[in-house]
Amino acid sequence: MEVIMVHFTKKFISALVITFLLMTAFSPLSPKINAEENDPLGINASAAIAVEASTGKIVYGKNIDKTLGVASMTKMMTEYLLLEAIHEKKVSWDQTYRPSDYVYKISQNRSLSNVPLRKDGSYTIKELYEAMAIYSANGAAIAVAEVIGGSETNFVKMMNEKAKELGLKHTKFVNATGLNNRDLMGMHPEGTGEEEENVMSARDVASLAYHLLKEYPEILETAKITRKAFREGTDDEIKMENWNWMLPGLVYGTEGVDGLKTGYTDFAGSCFTGTAERNGMRIITVVMNAKGKGSNNYVHRFSETRKLMDYVFSNFSIEELFPAQYQIKNKSTVSVVKGKEKKVEIETKDSLKLPIKRGEKDQYEPKYVLDKKLLTANGELTAPIKKGAKVGYMSVEYKGNSQDYGFVTGESEAKVDVVTKTKVEKANWFVLSMRGIGSFFGDVWNGAANMVKSWF
Repeated sequence: MEVIMVHFTKKFISALVITFLLMTAFSPLSPKINAEENDPLGINASAAIAVEASTGKIVYGKNIDKTLGVASMTKMMTEYLLLEAIHEKKVSWDQTYRPSDYVYKISQNRSLSNVPLRKDGSYTIKELYEAMAIYSANGAAIAVAEVIGGSETNFVKMMNEKAKELGLKHTKFVNATGLNNRDLMGMHPEGTGEEEENVMSARDVASLAYHLLKEYPEILETAKITRKAFREGTDDEIKMENWNWMLPGLVYGTEGVDGLKTGYTDFAGSCFTGTAERNGMRIITVVMNAKGKGSNNYVHRFSETRKLMDYVFSNFSIEELFPAQYQIKNKSTVSVVKGKEKKVEIETKDSLKLPIKRGEKDQYEPKYVLDKKLLTANGELTAPIKKGAKVGYMSVEYKGNSQDYGFVTGESEAKVDVVTKTKVEKANWFVLSMRGIGSFFGDVWNGAANMVKSWF
């Protein structure tokens, strides 16, 4: 009896241990495995992201959809709307502006980043733009907002509308500068709170930078200027040194860096949107609320960015996955109706390139996506068809084991047009008639054959 009881006790204890382990494993209080929390790089920031600039492919991410303060990285949207207005010829670089009372008062506050503007002064849009882009001048940014929107209040509406248009889902703008509204001396835009500040996610910041570089690449001609004098040769001359200390020639100079925008407030912490190009590959990086050793909060954004850039450039490169005129085996013909030929071959128009992690080039599978608007209900193309006519596109699917973060815009930019390899002329009425008759009798014959089969 004693042996039986010992055996029973062991079984009972084992059952309890197993039950406890199972409950712990599936308990909502148990720690979840999260790739972003187990950051192999140890990026010391609340959020960070790295994006390859030609495709928008995200190659690194940490808390990329967390909404955080952005501080003066806000000015990228102000720059975007200005460059858009320049391209649409609504504003010109040599257009002049006289400061409003609001802009004048803000520009005189040297505890903020500013170039002092005279109340009776006249400034070109180019001067204001350079002061904003190089020196992060807040008064100049509000001046630009007033030129484009008529008022900062109206400009903020334009900023939020553009954010929606660009698909920025975790973004809210309350002013044109990135300052906390309390720094605007009670003159903050109507409809916004006195203690509000602009917020975005790392993905949204990177997406904004992606669009800015893609649509207005000339931004880099100004963003890469290390030093410049505002109003050079006048009594108002101010020496402007770029706040982006990672530009070559400055204290944290880093190979290939030529932009883009820093930011710092107590709310947002130390932030930086960087971009650099090496060996034919450009990347965009964002760090938000970067931290580190030492009391100089400004430098943390650069040390964490350098860590991120070194990782990407060391581990990724742009590779040609599939050449031009590529055909997927057994999937590169499409049926054709009303044509002299009943099928047409399709192929890629250009080669497909993507930033690939070292050793993972064979982990991508091609996939055709045909334009449904061009196809019949049976998935056929209709003759006549020109040679080289676009019928869809080819993209790729990642089949490897690394975490796939997707693309910064949410949609794959890594795709190439799929076109017809040859032309297909429309068959004449006689051929179409004969096919119709043949099809009719074929259907009759098949129906009769099936009926006979059913007898047996």
